[in-house]
Amino acid sequence: MCSLLSRVFLLRSVHPVRPCPPHSPCLGLCPQCRVLRTGWDLRGRGNMLAVHFDQPGGPENLYLKEVARPSPGEGEVLLKVAASAMNRADILQRQGQYAPPPGASTILGVEASGHVAELGPGCQGHWKIGDPVMALLPGGAQAQYATVPEGFLMPIPAGLTMAQAAAIPEAWLTAFQLLHLVGNVQAGDSVLIHAGVSGVGTAAIQLTRLAGAVPLVTVGSQDKIQMAEKLGAAAGFNYKEEDFSEAAMKFTEGAGINLILDCIGGSYWEKNVNCLAVDGRWVLYGLLGGNEVNGPLLSKLLFKRGSLISSLLRSRDKKYKQMLVKTFTEQVVPHFSTESTHRLRPVVDRVYPVAEIQEAHKYMESNQNVGKIVLELPQ
Repeated sequence: MCSLLSRVFLLRSVHPVRPCPPHSPCLGLCPQCRVLRTGWDLRGRGNMLAVHFDQPGGPENLYLKEVARPSPGEGEVLLKVAASAMNRADILQRQGQYAPPPGASTILGVEASGHVAELGPGCQGHWKIGDPVMALLPGGAQAQYATVPEGFLMPIPAGLTMAQAAAIPEAWLTAFQLLHLVGNVQAGDSVLIHAGVSGVGTAAIQLTRLAGAVPLVTVGSQDKIQMAEKLGAAAGFNYKEEDFSEAAMKFTEGAGINLILDCIGGSYWEKNVNCLAVDGRWVLYGLLGGNEVNGPLLSKLLFKRGSLISSLLRSRDKKYKQMLVKTFTEQVVPHFSTESTHRLRPVVDRVYPVAEIQEAHKYMESNQNVGKIVLELPQ
């Protein structure tokens, strides 16, 4: 073993693998940083790099650690991860507020793109080694390798990069589920999408248009309204400058909103119910604005004959997720093609090398992103 490799092996045997600080004098050339940027596996085929934290807390607790490479079980494939998109679930899990489902990997990450590296026992032959795929995962995507049930894989549409493909599974499946399986969207419906330029929001705008409904969004700046309108939103409301419920009622000429996709929760309850149409559906899938309600929610909802429905995706069972992936693959994935008359496109805000995981989390927490934040894994 050469002297450089010996020093790197010793370094990694004693300390967790962490990159040097940004603008470090090493300029990324020290053995530690070179390991992270090139993906060297100096301990043999059984290990990989993965995002890790020792205790719940802030972004500063995140680092890359060498861990055992997983092996695919019955009906699973081993995915060599090229890219993994970030989600709010990653922040909540890092903070100790959102445990992964029972049996899932504790490594962060619920969506990824890459190539099939190995087939586990019992696979049905839908995939072969080397196939480019995008995948929904219950956890474990922010690592060089991850195991995935074969029914959670989707083909990567032609013309998309690995970063774009990584931005599809969780966000787009969530939006598709909220609109169709939970919200029962109909052609002509008005659909109010909170956090309209988030990953789910940008997907929901396009899927609402595809369904023949009318997407409206709430966002926090004029620039984000313009971005939402480019994606197909009929109108955008800046919640920092106006009462979105009044603006929505004006837009719908007093009829109200047929379907609300709400990731905010507590702080928006009164405005949501105020602009909900009679017999409208209000789908709750997040609590960014808190989990407490103080006021006459039930009487207001009853007066509107409104439906308040809650939904999550990560905690759904395997059979449901396989059904969702299959339906989405058949009905939506072809529309990502350049040949589709209703072309869909994943929106990627920034791409970070995974060694910059702390900066990626800080950026997501700043709420500046339009679309998805994607991590690239060393190959």
